[in-house]
Amino acid sequence: METSERVNKLTPSLTLAVDAKAKALKAEGADVIGFGAGEPDFDTPEHIKAAAMGSLDAGFTKYTPSSGIPELRSAISEKLKRDNGLSYDPSQIIVTCGAKHACYNALLAVINPGDEVLIPAPYWVSYPEMVKLAGGEPVIIPTRAENNYKLTPELFQEYTSPLTKMVILNSPGNPTGTVYTANELAALAEVALEDDILILSDEIYEKLVYDDAKHISIAGFSSDVYEHTITINGFSKPYAMTGWRLGYVAAPKNVAKAIDSLQSHSTSNPTSFAQKGALAAYKGPQECVEEMVAEYAKRRTRVCELLNDISKLTYVKPQGAFYVLINIAGTGMQSVEFSEKLLEKEKVAVVPGIAFGDDNTVRISYATGMEQIEEGLKRIKKFVG
Repeated sequence: METSERVNKLTPSLTLAVDAKAKALKAEGADVIGFGAGEPDFDTPEHIKAAAMGSLDAGFTKYTPSSGIPELRSAISEKLKRDNGLSYDPSQIIVTCGAKHACYNALLAVINPGDEVLIPAPYWVSYPEMVKLAGGEPVIIPTRAENNYKLTPELFQEYTSPLTKMVILNSPGNPTGTVYTANELAALAEVALEDDILILSDEIYEKLVYDDAKHISIAGFSSDVYEHTITINGFSKPYAMTGWRLGYVAAPKNVAKAIDSLQSHSTSNPTSFAQKGALAAYKGPQECVEEMVAEYAKRRTRVCELLNDISKLTYVKPQGAFYVLINIAGTGMQSVEFSEKLLEKEKVAVVPGIAFGDDNTVRISYATGMEQIEEGLKRIKKFVG
């Protein structure tokens, strides 16, 4: 049986492949240090789990509206106003099966065959593949470490064509940890408005920022920018809820309506009792988030200290998320060879940078314990040496 052309064009996720290989080696008894998965190692906070379990006990196990339960959409609306300065009516918010699903639905709702979507590289692995599935053409814009891997207005304009429909921005970013300033976002928004380009703003890591970095939502700059922007967020990273599969889209009314219609014919509603957990996440205490961020900050500091002691490797200190993108050009290897040999010889799993559009890098995640960080970087130093 032949598979479809759209599926045949996809590139398998290297991040998931690396994680699977590391877990397979562990299952065989190998002492593997896994820096691959972008998943918090913390447990979901107790009050969130209790809310979901309580809803199960109460029999909240039936269909909900395809766009999510009204009280959760209202809570998201209040959160966006309070934290991001964004005014979205609950009807403009669609709860989805994860932020990845939110991105995919947004692309399907606005991208037509042949539309170009600009994606700054290094990028999250799924952006180009989702654009392809939506019938669009991903246009990759290489950024530079010297500029903290940020898209500049000049680069934006250089890669814009009459076919450009959208640009994808991810701040704080995966895999770079880049956080755009207000002035930088304002300059990019100006270019987007000049050429009538939509903005997909993926803000899933918004709570994970360090030092003096501050997350800014680009949709808040003006009413025109607001009408050109689709904001993506979710619960997986700040509340350690990756397996719950809950995200959301906040968009102009016509786009939100289109996404709701699309979702009603595909997945229908996100899991009912998981939505009750998400409601508790936004309505409940936030100290759990602050504690996780504080721990990530300590780990980031330690990772950078250990990397500073490894010759041939360079990096840009991340301002957000929980990744470090390491330049391995000094080793003479490219990313797949480096990653495979590192896993084979030292049992350390990292993600090849080619998955993110930069073959001279590998990504490590510090969403793991300090003991693993210490041992893993020790092995990397031995391998490079």
